[in-house]
Amino acid sequence: MNAQDDAPFSDAAAVSQYAQRTARIVPGLHDLHAMACLLLAERAPVDARVLVVGAGGGLELAAFAGRQPGWRFDGVDPSPPMLDLARARLGPLASRVRLHTGYVDDAPDGPFDAASCLLTLHFLPRDERLRTLEQIRQRLAPGAPLVVAQHSFPNQGPAQDRWLARYAAYAAAGGASAAQAHGSIAALKARLPVLTPEQDVALLGEAGFGDIELFYCALTFRGWVAYRR
Repeated sequence: MNAQDDAPFSDAAAVSQYAQRTARIVPGLHDLHAMACLLLAERAPVDARVLVVGAGGGLELAAFAGRQPGWRFDGVDPSPPMLDLARARLGPLASRVRLHTGYVDDAPDGPFDAASCLLTLHFLPRDERLRTLEQIRQRLAPGAPLVVAQHSFPNQGPAQDRWLARYAAYAAAGGASAAQAHGSIAALKARLPVLTPEQDVALLGEAGFGDIELFYCALTFRGWVAYRR
């Protein structure tokens, strides 16, 4: 899916600007993809079958496929325009990718050797987030890695306000207008059911993942690698 503050992702102008906007508001986005691929490759074989949940836009699909020429992918996303964008971004790499419109329930059963869910889980309320993680786990082979990354920061009080102000300042430094940057604070508060890092780690464990390790920490974003128990 994506890191924008509003959904669904069906507006043509927003879709066309997705890659540029996401790179402006997610610190180290391309490095995040590179690190996620490296962590998956620690356990996934050279001919791995990989599940990408929230595949719209194709950013991580293109990054993974470009680095691992033997991997095959299934990507799932609820937004047809974002999947069209993924196809366009993938170009010749698309021959190793199957795209599915829908949610994790619409993904093939697997078993997959690895999975990713980047910049997506923060759109889901806790119970739906847990169900999504459980559905991903069911599709993974035993011991297979999962990488996740999403907004994850204190979600109430002065600490929340402080981190949201930092997020807005980063967006403004990256080229967003002052109105857009400050509007993103209200949007995040109103629309995203953000969990704290401690809650996110606990949820991964509850969903059946172990050996959970933080690998990415960038302002309001956190990323973890975990393994199917």
